[in-house]
Formats: sequence, C-alpha cells, structure tokens
Amino acid sequence: MKNSNTLNTEYANVDDLKIAYRKKGNGTPIILANRFRGTLDTWDPLFLDLLSKNNTVITFDYTGVGYSEGELPTDIKEVAGQIVKLADYLKIDKFFVLGWSYGGWVAQYATFINSSRVLKTVIIGSNPIGKNEIPLEPLFIKHALKPINDLEDEIIIFYEPKSEKSRKAAEESRSRIYSNIDISKIPSTKEEFNRYFAAAPLVVEDKENFREKYTTLQTPILVISSDHDISYATENWFPLLKNAPTIQHIILPDSGHAMHFQYPELSAKYINIFLKN
Repeated sequence: MKNSNTLNTEYANVDDLKIAYRKKGNGTPIILANRFRGTLDTWDPLFLDLLSKNNTVITFDYTGVGYSEGELPTDIKEVAGQIVKLADYLKIDKFFVLGWSYGGWVAQYATFINSSRVLKTVIIGSNPIGKNEIPLEPLFIKHALKPINDLEDEIIIFYEPKSEKSRKAAEESRSRIYSNIDISKIPSTKEEFNRYFAAAPLVVEDKENFREKYTTLQTPILVISSDHDISYATENWFPLLKNAPTIQHIILPDSGHAMHFQYPELSAKYINIFLKN
C-alpha cells in the first residue's frame, strides 16, 4: 500500500482550472481542507494513512496554492465552494469534511452552506466563525511568515517548545513529511499571504450569522484543540459550547497547533470513532 506522501497527484477541472488532489482508502469520503500555506505535500502521511483505514481520504490544493492553478479567493466562501465542486467532479453526493487551521474556517463554511451534503465535520486547531476574544500570539506571525520554515520555526508554530515530548514529535512528523515534498510549491510571498489574511475580516463579521446558527445546526461536529495553540486559542470555543448541541470538543495535552501530527494515532482514533458512530 502506498504511503500517503507518495500517492499520485490527480487533477479535477473546476471552473476551467486544474485543481490538484490525491485520494486514498475506502469508505465514506472525507475531504480535507488545509492550513495557511499548506499543500498536498505538507500533511503528515502517517495521519492520512490512519484516517484512510476507514474512509476514502481526499486531500486537495486550493486554487492558486501548491499544485493547483488560479488564485486563492479572498472570499472564504468561494474557497469553501471548492470542496463541493471537487465532490461534484468526483461524483460524490455526501461526504465528511475535515479542516485544519485556516481550513477549519473553510470546513465550517462548507458545512453551513451545504448542510444537506456534509454528513459530519472535524475541525482541528481552528476557531469558530465570528468574533473571538483571544487573538493569535505575535510569536506566530514572527515565525509563520518566513519564506521558508526550519525545524525550530515549526516547533514554535505547531508544537509546544517547552515540552521535550512535543519537540520529539515535531522531529518525527517533519521527517515523515519531508521524505517526499516539493518545497517550491509552498506559498512564500507577501502577496500569497495577504490572500489568506483577507478572509479574516469576513469571518469575524459573520454576515450570515453562522455562529448563532450553531444553536440549531444538525451536523455533528468534532473539534480537536491543543492546550496551547498560539494561532487559534482553544479557549475561544468555550463561550460557544453550551449553546452548540452537536459539538464535541477534545483538548490534547502538552501540544500546539499541529496536535494531530504530534498525536497521529490518538487523533485518528478519535476521528474514526466519531465518523463511524
């Protein structure tokens, strides 16, 4: 069985643009929405392999990112629409959605806009749509916006630098990811960064009032957070949880923004149980 970081890249025609995707596994499809600067190559292959034991795992690059053509939309609703258009291309009616970081916002929009097609949603290392009280830490900006991130940058951005366990997990995950990666595909310019950042004011404004609609949303949601995420503070979920009956919230200890890469087996186990039941 091919490791997830050696799968062939395929292309879907979406709005006359080539959208790069990879697919692995069997079962109900789960479409993964990536983080800020993430590409097909930057998922931890062990995490994907574990998810694919129970589901057909589909990763893709947003337009203008990685191996895909075009430009990244500044309206995050358009980015979320790419999930559904990819599903249409692949002739998938109903599916699960998983989003990490920026992709967590994408996954939420996809869920609210297409509630009849999204069966369940997993949100990793992200925050709810709408205004959140705790902002990202300046340390994230200092390290995340470097054109190329070294191991120490990644430890600060994605892990818990004070923890030896977390540092060791960072090294192991990076080794898995970098065994087959095209670094040139990772967004690295100010112009590309700004297209991601343009989504934030629209998410905070929440014109569609999706944050309030969590009170009546029927779609089951699993949120996985860490105890110290310097970009999307875990605590921002707390005011919402009492009035969002379909949300389950798990916090993984001694970890940071990439808690699912630090704990790939545990994270995949939680996700697989959630999706199955």
